[in-house]
Amino acid sequence: MNPRTVTAIGAVVLALVAGSTSFDRLPGQDADRAAAAEARATSTRTATPSPAPTWRPVSAAALRTVDAVELGAETLTLRAEDRTVSVVSMRDGKHTVGLLNRLLGTPARTRTAAGDAGRCVPASTTSTWGGALRVAALAEPAAAGNRVEVRVLRDHVRSRLGEVIDLTGPDGVQVGDDVRPQLRDSRRSERESLGSDDAEAWQLLLEPGWRSDRKGAGRNGVSVLTDDTTVTVIGSPMPVRATSRRC
Repeated sequence: MNPRTVTAIGAVVLALVAGSTSFDRLPGQDADRAAAAEARATSTRTATPSPAPTWRPVSAAALRTVDAVELGAETLTLRAEDRTVSVVSMRDGKHTVGLLNRLLGTPARTRTAAGDAGRCVPASTTSTWGGALRVAALAEPAAAGNRVEVRVLRDHVRSRLGEVIDLTGPDGVQVGDDVRPQLRDSRRSERESLGSDDAEAWQLLLEPGWRSDRKGAGRNGVSVLTDDTTVTVIGSPMPVRATSRRC
């Protein structure tokens, strides 16, 4: 991969906050449920839309059964085989990070002041578990209402008890998967080339979310970055084809 391709992909990975996109929703549980219903009604993707968040406490016994964490467009879903243990809203940073701490143990943490991580990036505290799952908890909610930004960097992570937890995106897509079929079947508005003539690389939208009608906002939701057609990062919110430079 040549330097231009590496730079393009690195810029997307390091931009934990989708600062180039403007949104209309406000935070809150009612908005979460409305967003989930809207996604079910309007999504044209084949991926199953993110489920609505659950607000009940999760017991330690239930957490011990978790074997997979799925990143959706606006949620993180904890699963035990085919059973859903909990659905965590990305509009609730404290709950998201707290639950992951209980599941995965103490993360590596870094603090970033507003603007230090790049243009339009607010202050945040970033937690990283095993170099595999990275969650930036924002000091203030983004315009969309999300309080966290999530990036999946590997296909699994270890629980605090040492068990393997699979990390996936919609439809079970994982880091290391080949998404050539999804690229082939996607609309032009759902993919963006980050490569060059001699090194192919893509950003591909897997599931839409965080809607905005503003011109230049692009299509947001959970996306993957690829090296050739192999997934290297799964992230949300992460807009495709955003052209506006407004925060």
